[in-house]
Amino acid sequence: MGFLDDAKNAVSDGVDKAKDLADEHSDKIVDGIDKAADFADDKTGGKHTDKIDTAAEKAKDFVAGLGNDSPDTPQQ
Repeated sequence: MGFLDDAKNAVSDGVDKAKDLADEHSDKIVDGIDKAADFADDKTGGKHTDKIDTAAEKAKDFVAGLGNDSPDTPQQ
């Protein structure tokens, strides 16, 4: 096995661990996304609420999809 194979396996293991952690702590991650969105909305004075809400929903959808390896899930 070469250096690149070792690196590929290490990255794959890291991604799997991140998916497991995100699945295990998804409620905390979603709470953090909501808090960040609220903070951004407050700092912008509500001028970009619709865009912030859309971004927060997409981030939550991404977190929800981390544990889902279905073909329609975008791969990073």
